[in-house]
Amino acid sequence: MDLITKQLMEEFKLKEYQVANTISLIDQGNTIPFIARYRKEHTGELSDVVLRDLFERLTYLRNLQARKEEVTRLIEEQNKLTAELRKQIDNAATLTEVEDLYRPYKQKRRTRATVAKEKGLEPLAEILMAQQIFEGNIEYIAAPFVNEEKEVNTVEEALQGAMDIVAEMVSDNAEFRKIVRSMTFDQGIVVSSASNPDEKSVYEMYYDFKEPVKKIPGHRILAINRGEKEEFLKVKVNAPEENILAFLKEKTLSKKKSITTGCVEAAIEDAYKRLISPSIEREIRNELKETAEEKAIKVFSPNLKNLLLQPPIKAKVVMGFDPAYRTGCKIAVVDETGKLLYTTTIYPTPPQNEAEKAKKELTILINKYQVDIIAIGNGTASRESEMFAAEMLKEIDCPVHYTIVSEAGASVYSASKLASEEYPDINVSLRGAISIARRLQDPLSELVKIDPKSVGVGQYQHDVNQSRLDDALKGVVEDAVNSVGVDLNTASPSLLQYISGISKPVAKNIVKYREQTGKFKDRKELLKVPKLGPATFVQCAGFLRIAGGANALDNTAVHPESYDAAEKLLSLLGYTIEDIKNRQITNLNGEIKNIKLEELAGQLGVGVPTIRDIINEIQKPGRDPREEMPKPVLRTDVLKIEDLRPEMVLTGTVRNVTDFGAFVDIGVKHDGLIHISEMSEKFIKNPLEVVSVGDIVKVKVLKIDLEREKVSLSMKQVK
Repeated sequence: MDLITKQLMEEFKLKEYQVANTISLIDQGNTIPFIARYRKEHTGELSDVVLRDLFERLTYLRNLQARKEEVTRLIEEQNKLTAELRKQIDNAATLTEVEDLYRPYKQKRRTRATVAKEKGLEPLAEILMAQQIFEGNIEYIAAPFVNEEKEVNTVEEALQGAMDIVAEMVSDNAEFRKIVRSMTFDQGIVVSSASNPDEKSVYEMYYDFKEPVKKIPGHRILAINRGEKEEFLKVKVNAPEENILAFLKEKTLSKKKSITTGCVEAAIEDAYKRLISPSIEREIRNELKETAEEKAIKVFSPNLKNLLLQPPIKAKVVMGFDPAYRTGCKIAVVDETGKLLYTTTIYPTPPQNEAEKAKKELTILINKYQVDIIAIGNGTASRESEMFAAEMLKEIDCPVHYTIVSEAGASVYSASKLASEEYPDINVSLRGAISIARRLQDPLSELVKIDPKSVGVGQYQHDVNQSRLDDALKGVVEDAVNSVGVDLNTASPSLLQYISGISKPVAKNIVKYREQTGKFKDRKELLKVPKLGPATFVQCAGFLRIAGGANALDNTAVHPESYDAAEKLLSLLGYTIEDIKNRQITNLNGEIKNIKLEELAGQLGVGVPTIRDIINEIQKPGRDPREEMPKPVLRTDVLKIEDLRPEMVLTGTVRNVTDFGAFVDIGVKHDGLIHISEMSEKFIKNPLEVVSVGDIVKVKVLKIDLEREKVSLSMKQVK
C-alpha cells in the first residue's frame, strides 16, 4: 500500500479497497458521476460528494509528493542534502512545510545578507552565532573583516553585515518558522480600522474591530478583505511579539555571557521584525482567506445543487413576468413544453402607471393561452408587480396562481451567445422573461445555461478564487444533471455537455445528429454520433433517457452494461421488458423480500448495489427524482411588510443559505432572515444541518424593521 492511499484511508475513514479502487477508476479516466452511480461495488457506494473531496485531496497529495521530489533533487544538486533533511522533507505534511525546508537552499534575489556574504562577512557571522568568545570586545573581533576593496569601511559596517547574515539564518530556519506561524495563529488578533472614520460605508462594523485569528469566521474574513480592497479598511494581524521573540532567543542564544550575544540578540529581533513577521502575516492572511474561500464554496455548492434540483412544474402554461419601472415589465408566455408562444411589454409600474391597460392585455393573454401560473421575477419592481398581479387575479374568473421566481442570472443569459442562438429574433430585454418562465417549468434545464456564479445563492462568491469556484460549481452542476438524467431526444447542448463524458463539441454533435436523423430509437445509436466513441458511450449512456424507444430499459438509469442482468432478473420473476414499458411492475421489493440479494447478485453476475438500483429503476421508468421535492409556494394574494406582526406564523421558501443563517421568501418585498441561533433548539454549527435552498418552512416573525425593510424570523417552537 502506498503512502497516499494510506493517508486517504485515515483522513476519510475508508477501507483500503475503497480508496485504491477509486484512485484506479479516476486514473482510468472515469468521471465522478459515473463512478458514483455505476461503480458502487468498487467504491463501497461512496457518494459523489465524498468522491469529489477524495479526488481533490488526492490531487493535493500528488502535487505535494511531486514538489518533495523536486526540492530533494534541487538540494541534492547543491550537494547539501543530508539524511536528516531528506527525512524532514519526506515527513512534511503540507506544501508550506516543504517550502520552509527549501528556503535556505533556494536561489534568492539579492538581499542584505547575500550582499554581506559577497563582502566576505560570512565567517564573522559564524563567529557571532557560535557565541564562544567571552573576553575582549566585539570591535576587536570584527576589525580583521574591514576591507575597503570589498566596501567594508568600518567595524560597524562589518558587524552590521554579519548581523544581516545571522538574521537571514534565523529567518530561514524551518523549525522556527513553523513554531512562529503556530504561535501567531493561536495567539494572534485580526485587527481592522477605518481608512477614513468619517466616511459612511457598509463596512462600519469593521471600523474598530478585533477578533482572534483562530476564531474569526470565514464570512467576516471575506468581508474584511473586500473592505480593504475597496480602501475603506486597514487590516493587520497583531502577533504575540514578546512571546515569539522570547522563543527565538531561547532557541538561538546558547551562551548568554558571550560578548557576541548582544549582536545575535539584535539580529534575532531584526530577523523577526523585518523578515519573519511580514512573511508570516502574509501566510496567515492567505491561509485565512483560502479557508474562508473553501468554506464559502462549501456553502455555495449545496445551495446550488438544491436550486438546480428544484421540482419542475410540468404540463403547465406559464407566463414569465420580468418586472421593471421605466422600461416596462417584459412578458413571455410559454406552453407546457417551454415553447415560446407570445411576448409583449406592459407598463403597470411607475412612471407610466398604466395598470388598467396592462390588466386588460394580460387578461386577454391568460384566456387565449390558458395560462396556469404567472412566474414573477424577484428583481427591481418585483414588489409592485406582485401587487399588480394579485389585484388582477382577483378580477378575472380563472384559476390562475402566481409565484415568485429568482431572476438571478436572467440578464446574463439574455445577453449571452446561447440566448441569441435560441431566440435570434427576440429582443434581448424579452429573453429574460422567457428564462423566468422556463426556469419555473424546469429549473435544471434552464439554469445550466447560466454561469453558476450568477444564480444568486451562496455568499461572497465574487471574492473567492474564481478558478477554484468554477471547478467546484462545474462539479455540482455535473452531479445535479447526472443524478436526474436527461431526455436524449429533447435535451439542449447546454444540458448535454454536463452529462458524464460528454464535451461541448460532442453535445452539439448529438443535437445535430438528432436533427438530421430524427429521434434516437435506442442508446446504441449514440455510437453513430461523430466523436462519440465506445469509451464516451460507457461514461454517458446510463444518464441519457429515451422515452418510448425500442427498449424500455433505455428510459431508466440501468446502464447498458447491466441489461443482461436486468433481463435475467425479469425472467426469474416472470416479467418481460414490455412489462416495464406498460408499468406493470409495481411491487418488486415485496416479491423478492424472501430472496437473499447476495445470492441473486451471484446468480446474475453483478453486485448487490447494482441489483438494488435495477429493482428501483424498472419499477419507475422515466422517474424524475426531483418530483419528490416540495413544490414552489403558489400564491393568489400579496402580503405587505406592514401586515406583519411579531409571533405571526408564515410558510416560506428558503432562497439562500449562508454561514450565519438562511433567507426565506415569506411573500413580502425582501426575504426574511433566520439567524443560525433561531434555527433549532439544539446547537448547530452550520445552517445546512437544518435547511436547504428550496425547502418549504414554517417560520415565526420575531422582529420587523420597517425603516430598513428587514424581517427577523425564527424556526423555534413553530407549530
